[in-house]
This record gives sequence, structure tokens and C-alpha cells, in this order.
Amino acid sequence: MNTIAICLKRGSLHLAICCALLLVSCGKESEKQALLPPTIQVIEVIQKDVPIYQEFVGQAYGLLDIPIRARVEGFLEGIYFDEGHGVKKGQLLYTIDSQPFQAEVAAQKSKLAEAKTILVNAQNELARYQPLADINAVSKSDLDAAQASKDAAESGVSAAEANLELALINMSYTKIKSPINGLIGKTEARVGEFVGQSPNPVILNTVSRIDHMRVQFFLTESQYITLARYYLQEQSIPAEKVRSLELILSDGSLYSEKGKVDFLDRNVDPATGSMMVQASFSNPNNILRPGMYAKVKVEMELIEGALLVPQRCVMELQGQYSVYVVNDNNTVQSRQVVVSEKIGDLWLIKEGLNAGNKVVIDGLQKVRSGVVITPDLIEFTSESN
Repeated sequence: MNTIAICLKRGSLHLAICCALLLVSCGKESEKQALLPPTIQVIEVIQKDVPIYQEFVGQAYGLLDIPIRARVEGFLEGIYFDEGHGVKKGQLLYTIDSQPFQAEVAAQKSKLAEAKTILVNAQNELARYQPLADINAVSKSDLDAAQASKDAAESGVSAAEANLELALINMSYTKIKSPINGLIGKTEARVGEFVGQSPNPVILNTVSRIDHMRVQFFLTESQYITLARYYLQEQSIPAEKVRSLELILSDGSLYSEKGKVDFLDRNVDPATGSMMVQASFSNPNNILRPGMYAKVKVEMELIEGALLVPQRCVMELQGQYSVYVVNDNNTVQSRQVVVSEKIGDLWLIKEGLNAGNKVVIDGLQKVRSGVVITPDLIEFTSESN
């Protein structure tokens, strides 16, 4: 029994010694790990050419928007198109009661016939006087009077012909036809209404050509100067490299077709200090309609070799921006930066960083100036690419 007890005591002592050694070893390992610099993810400052865009609210117009006018007064007799559908050039759109104009044409024809009869009589009278004047059988004044009557009769015929032509033109206005191929809108008058005199409809409808659309928007004077300088440079580069405009529709979607600047207006509006700019966009699927509002995305300038960092790298405090930069000794330094534009999920840096700088991207709460870290360089993929 004594031998067994001694062995048990010796075993317990050996176990205790082993546990103590294990605890000491673990403690040293933990202390060693605590002394190692923390591993922090960093990225290298992104450098690339960056286009700077601005968005302007614009309104769409058809390539042609032709108002259909009632050029004569009268009761509307017929409508010969489907509202909101396409029409062809020369297609009959409206008819106005033509009876008063037909009566006017008949009256002018009668006056023309009367004028021609007077002309014939005057010509005959002059023909009788001329041989008599040659033998001094009539006075010179009688011959001059006959000649004047004949000339007046000819003028009367010309006036009557002109009046008849005008009457025919006015009668032709009772049939209103489409001047272009295009899309016609809602009629402003219905059959039976008196049209052509204010306040009754004078403009009956509008036909628009919408295979190409014009979008007009406005720039401030300073924006105009920037844009004009930028786009004037494109006159010397190949057409396929000319920068185009983009259109953002009211639902936030990007329009599939690119546009180009047609012209800048000749003057700045002194009342608003703005200038109108017009751009054209192809509209093959007729998505764009006249009157629509959309945002025109304009490339205002191109910054070559711009420096960018992810937005989550940048800290802001009371309007001051800073980032944590890791130097060649793996020491973290807080550095103040001047930011410019937001490019998607990136900040464009104007001052404070250089190409090749490494910036802390994750674990910002774990570092401060002067801390030594083990940088884990990762590649950042921007959502704006």
C-alpha cells in the first residue's frame, strides 16, 4: 500500500510539472504573437485618365416639329388620320367647309370674264382708231384715249386673274395636308367646330419627325467657356474619336444611343446668365418623344493621370479629409488630402497623395499614426469600372 501511494504522489507531481511547463510555453507564444505587427489590408493609389462629367436637365424636341394651321376660317368638315400615329407627306389631314371659297372662286371667274370682255372691246376700239388717225380723220387725243382704255383693260384682266388665283389658293387651304412624314398628335379641334380665328383653334395639330431628336439644355457662362474650349479641340481629331453625349431618362436608365452637340446658341441670356445648347440623338425605336425631360450627361474635361482612392479609405472630420498612408518602413501615417469629384465609389484626389502611395483600406479603427503594421497589398475593383 505504501508503495502504491508513493507512486500516486510521484505521478501527481509529474502532471503538475507538465501543466506548469505548458502554461509557460503558451504564455510565451501569446506574448510573441502580441508583439507581431498586425496585418492590415492596403491598396496602391489608382492612377488613370478620368473624364469629368456633368449632368444637365434637357427637354426633347423632334428633329422637325411642324404645326398644322388652319389658314382660312370655316367649319371643320372632316378629320382623316389616327391621332398619335404616323402620317405621310401630302396625306390629307383635315377639310374645312369649302362652299364659301367655291363661291368666291366663281365670283372671281365672272370678274375675269368681264375684264376680258372689256379688253376685247378696248382692243377693237383701238383698232378702229389707228387707221383713222393715220389719215387725220380723228384727233390725236382720241387715239391716246383708245390706247389708254386698252392698257387699262389689260391691267384689269391681270388683276382679275390675280384675284382668281388668290381665291383658288384660299380654297386649297380648305384641304390641309401633312407637310412631312412624321408622327401626328392629338387634334385640337373636332368636326363641326369653327376654326381659323382666335380664340378658336388656329393650330390644329403638330406633326413631328422623331427618327432623330433634338435635346436642348442650358449652361452657365462659366460652364459654356469650359465646354466650348473642350469641344473646339475635337475639330482637329478624327470623327470616330469625337466624344459623345449620353442621355439619362426620367426612370434613371441610360439611353442606348449616343448624341453629339449640334450648336451653342449665339448669346448668353442676360436675364438668366445661361446659354442654350442643342444636342441630337438618334431615335430608331421611337423611345424618345417631344416634350420629354431627360438629363444630358456631358464630358466637360479629361484629367490625365488622375489619382483616385476608394471612398472608404477617406476619413472626414469637420470638412477636413485624411487617409492613412503606409511608408516604406510599414509605418502608418495620417495624411491630409484635398478631394475633388466622386467617381462612382472613388474619390478623385487633388492634393496630398502621389502615385505609388499605399493607403489603408480596411481596419481603419485598428491603426493610428506611428503604428507599424504588416501590409497586405490587395487589388481594389471599383464598381464604377
